[in-house]
Amino acid sequence: MTDIIETKEITYHYPVEEGEEIKLALSGVSLSISAGSFVVILGHNGSGKSTLAKHFNAVLLPTGGQVLVDGLDTADPELILEVRRRVGMVFQNPDNQIVANVVEEDVAFGPENLGVPSPEIRQRVDAALRAVGMEEFALHAPHMLSGGQKQRIAIAGIIAMEPRCIVLDESTAMLDPMGRQEVLDTVSRLNREKGITIILITHHMNEAAYAQRVVVMNKGKVAMDGAPKEILTQVERLRELGLTVPPTVELLYELRKAGWDVPLDALSAGECAEVISRCLAGGGRKTE
Repeated sequence: MTDIIETKEITYHYPVEEGEEIKLALSGVSLSISAGSFVVILGHNGSGKSTLAKHFNAVLLPTGGQVLVDGLDTADPELILEVRRRVGMVFQNPDNQIVANVVEEDVAFGPENLGVPSPEIRQRVDAALRAVGMEEFALHAPHMLSGGQKQRIAIAGIIAMEPRCIVLDESTAMLDPMGRQEVLDTVSRLNREKGITIILITHHMNEAAYAQRVVVMNKGKVAMDGAPKEILTQVERLRELGLTVPPTVELLYELRKAGWDVPLDALSAGECAEVISRCLAGGGRKTE
């Protein structure tokens, strides 16, 4: 499988006033993300996860090292437009990305700026709204929609630009549980059915269970990297990094401490309930 994004020992520091100490937000981050994968990047506030995300489509450029998008160097100013064609960003507040007074006009905004012919824009807008399940809202005013619906419209606007990768930078942070679920279901389906690479930046630990791979950032570096069941069951290590664990893992961890013979890798509520039910049916406690 080819890589859609590759970072090579990148460093980054935000601008500082003269005489102030430079603090690295990213420090030697090397990461390869396969095309068609679903990756979640976790970390506490200040860990560098959002700074890293902004490097994936050249919102930020590294102060050291190199970022390649589909083989294109993001530091080359002549390639910026092409980089952003391939990697679309969805930010935390959908209101900051909605620019039109009608949903379908908002979704058309990106393709129009790319110079896509009008007949093709119409096709892209219709397809993008279908992809996020919002076609019936095409003529609605975006400000009348719920938070989850607005975020789905923001995603549709990115889909209409036909990127190979979508980066969601804390895009579920301001949503209620129902809105978060709408967004997660949408991007999961896009990844599964259309092969679009999804990179989800989040601090909601339970969202990591949707991914094929979890990367944990800490102090501007990659602290952990692996499959969800490998990463999310390392309770003590995650706590050391200032993170919680999904509620299901927390419950199983406490049951295990109390002497119950249960695995920690039942990440979904259904899997967790099945494990506990099976344990109770079998008498379940470890022999003292």
